[in-house]
Amino acid sequence: MERSGETADRTVGSCLDAFFGYTMPESLRAHFLLAVKGLRDRNFYKSVVLMVEDGENGSMGLVLNQPSDLTVQRVLQAHFDLPDLDDLVYTGGPVEPSALFILHNAGDLDPGERPLLPGLFVGSTADAFQDVVRRIAAGDTSVKFRVFRGCAGWAPDQLKGELQRGDWLTLPASADYILNEEPYDLWERLMAIAGRELGIVPSSESDPEWN
Repeated sequence: MERSGETADRTVGSCLDAFFGYTMPESLRAHFLLAVKGLRDRNFYKSVVLMVEDGENGSMGLVLNQPSDLTVQRVLQAHFDLPDLDDLVYTGGPVEPSALFILHNAGDLDPGERPLLPGLFVGSTADAFQDVVRRIAAGDTSVKFRVFRGCAGWAPDQLKGELQRGDWLTLPASADYILNEEPYDLWERLMAIAGRELGIVPSSESDPEWN
């Protein structure tokens, strides 16, 4: 699987072909990708990818369920004056592994920012990190966030080919499964939902075909 570091613009791409009996949306922005058993790339084993961009120039997303052994404190301490944080940095994907991204719910920091989902925003600039960190340092417990290193990226039409090959299932994303969710059983929970809603995989998490 060849990955590209070029992130997509927000232009809506061509409508994807019918997949497993249902019609794909024109853009997979704000959708989950669920890796299926046949996807052999170890970077994406049982991965859940939140799609941040999907357009004619390519696609970009963040893997939600691969926490690293690095803490936010350790990764950001050289750049920001941080409170004691034991939150882990997540591996967002194999592309641009030195790049940092943050998902957060502090939409009032930039009223003009376009949310990825209701109540969920994506930042990749120093200002975005600084604003969120400043709120946390001030003791604002309403701010929720997750920091990622790297991302998943696809060249134009590459993801379309992987979908047609059956490497991924898709579901509309929900913020409830992102900032509030333990990552370790996220793939199993969403795969069960895919089974019920799409009718294309067994809904039982214990089915050996999906373990």
